[in-house]
Amino acid sequence: MRRYIKKDIVKKDRNVTIRFDQETYNKIESAARAADLSVSEYIRRMVVKGKVNVRQEIVAEVPMLKKLIAEFGKIGSNLNQIAHHYNGGGVRSREMYERTQRAISELYAMKYEVERMGGEFRGYSESHRCKKQ
Repeated sequence: MRRYIKKDIVKKDRNVTIRFDQETYNKIESAARAADLSVSEYIRRMVVKGKVNVRQEIVAEVPMLKKLIAEFGKIGSNLNQIAHHYNGGGVRSREMYERTQRAISELYAMKYEVERMGGEFRGYSESHRCKKQ
């Protein structure tokens, strides 16, 4: 059986002792768990890099996403029809102007809804992020 030599592992031969109160230790332990690291490795990375990237799993409501995708498709179709009309030399009528404005306002409404949903996620992720003090 072949023996493998660990070349890339740096030996940790220095010891530093640090004390925390229970509340601070619980925060560190929780952040380390979220980062899927040991407490020691988490603290090492925070000291050296000043931050630890935590991967978050995003759980989305599939019906809501399907609804948004369908709405974007409808609005895109409307805008495509309007562009086709104008590019074909069509007259700019009041009805076409109103349809265009309606499509744009629907896009903005959906944009704000998506931003609201994203804001809820950002609020969650920011509350679980540790920053260097």
